[in-house]
Amino acid sequence: MPAAHLGNSDDVAVGEWVIAVGNPYELLHTVTAGIISAKGRSSIGLAAYEDFIQTDASINPGNSGGALCDLDGNVIGINTAITSPSGANAGIGFAIPINMARGVMDQLIANGKVSRGFLALVPQDISEDLAQAMHLKSTDGALVGDVSPDGPADKAGIQRGDVIVKFNGKDIKNAVDLRNAVAAASPGKKVELEVERDGHRKTLEVKPGERPVNVAAATNPHAEGSGAHIGVSVQELTPQVAAELGYGNEHGVVVAGVEAGSPADEAGLHRWDLIEQVNHHDISNVEEFRQSLADVGQGNSALLLAKRGQYTFFIAVKTA
Repeated sequence: MPAAHLGNSDDVAVGEWVIAVGNPYELLHTVTAGIISAKGRSSIGLAAYEDFIQTDASINPGNSGGALCDLDGNVIGINTAITSPSGANAGIGFAIPINMARGVMDQLIANGKVSRGFLALVPQDISEDLAQAMHLKSTDGALVGDVSPDGPADKAGIQRGDVIVKFNGKDIKNAVDLRNAVAAASPGKKVELEVERDGHRKTLEVKPGERPVNVAAATNPHAEGSGAHIGVSVQELTPQVAAELGYGNEHGVVVAGVEAGSPADEAGLHRWDLIEQVNHHDISNVEEFRQSLADVGQGNSALLLAKRGQYTFFIAVKTA
């Protein structure tokens, strides 16, 4: 049987015509047409790594796994999901870029598993206010909020407050952009990255490690108590961070990241939530948070008092 030719998803452009092939509602061999609505869609909540192609070609239940092709018949994506209040097509569909799928395929064939690069740092997006406060020319790049001691980033000389603007030749627009670029890097293979520090550009050489199973603990070993993990990385509530997030005159630690599928994720904690208490004990810094989780112990539930925006709420998280 003839095989479909894989295209290059990096070369496709917004506005380009595409066709989606699949079996929606068990209607075999259905073809629909549309355009590429956007590229690089992330923070959708579908997967740990998100870099979707968005299309308005009709995608419905049963299209998942089908091909998204350009008008030359080259497969540029794999139909994956839709956003719709009704569950049916609403003109917002998502496909995994074929270059990302090809990378996973090649690793599975060669190694029988997928290994992703890892720097052991906490990146964050740069808002207009942050850019102004830090005297940055734009909001492009990923701001380093924390660096784990003795991790790949630390060994390469990356510092808290650096703005990573380029990784392995790829321009970095935001934190998700950096995460995807690092994940695609081969563990143990040196790559160059470019940072902006104190108004100057600096090129560093880093050797990414292999992404561990417990990313939260590896990214910030001080964020979780020994033997008690909930799947978050946290950072200090500095005056600058408090002003940026609207947590003036508050105390606690800021959630810098939530591991997908972790107890914290399942309980409903979000990035940038402020954790003020653990089991009714006030938290003032990362070390107090770590110790409070350690006191809870593995396999028990921790009662957290958190704040999101102007509202506080209690949430129970079972430690692992």
